[in-house]
Amino acid sequence: MPAPAATRDTTPAAATAPRRLPAGVRDQDLGRLLLHCPDRPGLVSAVSTFLTRAGANIISLDQHTTAPENGTFMQRTIFHLPGLAAEREAVEREFARTVAGEFDIEFRLTEAAKPKRVAIMASKTDHCLLDLLWRNRRGELDMSVVMVIANHPDLADDVRSFGVPFIHIPATRDSRAEAEQRQLELLRGNVDLVVLARYMQIITPHFLAEVGCPLINIHHSFLPAFIGAAPYKRARERGVKLVGATAHYVTEDLDEGPIIEQDVVRVHHGHSVDDLVRLGADVERAVLSRAVRWHCEDRVVRHGNETIVF
Repeated sequence: MPAPAATRDTTPAAATAPRRLPAGVRDQDLGRLLLHCPDRPGLVSAVSTFLTRAGANIISLDQHTTAPENGTFMQRTIFHLPGLAAEREAVEREFARTVAGEFDIEFRLTEAAKPKRVAIMASKTDHCLLDLLWRNRRGELDMSVVMVIANHPDLADDVRSFGVPFIHIPATRDSRAEAEQRQLELLRGNVDLVVLARYMQIITPHFLAEVGCPLINIHHSFLPAFIGAAPYKRARERGVKLVGATAHYVTEDLDEGPIIEQDVVRVHHGHSVDDLVRLGADVERAVLSRAVRWHCEDRVVRHGNETIVF
């Protein structure tokens, strides 16, 4: 009987390679500039010239345009600037005034030494939640998990063993509005990212409009063929040959937001429903952790309903 294929790491090479800084370069002096705008000649020169005049040294630069003419230009630049923590706001204002305005650039300038503040929302299923906490504790995910919010109390002891606050807010169809208000009171202005680690509640447009930060969700990749309850059972009955997972940003269109990462593992007729669930959980863990890591490292640019990952 053939063995199932291992989950593949499809991470771009730049995103998997360990970061090696030049001698004397300190993390707290590293900045990330992520931008997108209408493409036109002179963009790379303008950005590079600005950073040079600001006293920065460009360490890496990745760019992409959607078309040779009249496309959208995207760029991720890593630079070293001594005293960045003290200078960042001034550099940001000057870039907005002198470069972003001229080229109609939307941009984000961050300090690599400041991890993103992340909240994780969960229900009863633990594999994605505990994997994120474990990877974060090992230093694989450069983020600060400030809280876990769950609509069931089942995972409280597991989460608290990581030293992370666990907040139980029951959420049902009847109490959704009240639950959302309590969640927003905790999240609004306090976090840079919310991760839905198998949070089994629908996120409403009101919540998305008020939370003030991106949300990343993970789910199996059987959609839209096997929507609803027991998707793995239905997939087994259809004799599926691949089990996969999708991580994406959350939008008002349920499960249709910009995709950040996907992966699959091959299955066969000898696998039971339990085997498919287990293999699916493995893929979900890997895909979600990669998506969260790329977001926290400012590697993802949203372009319409797709993403470019540098």
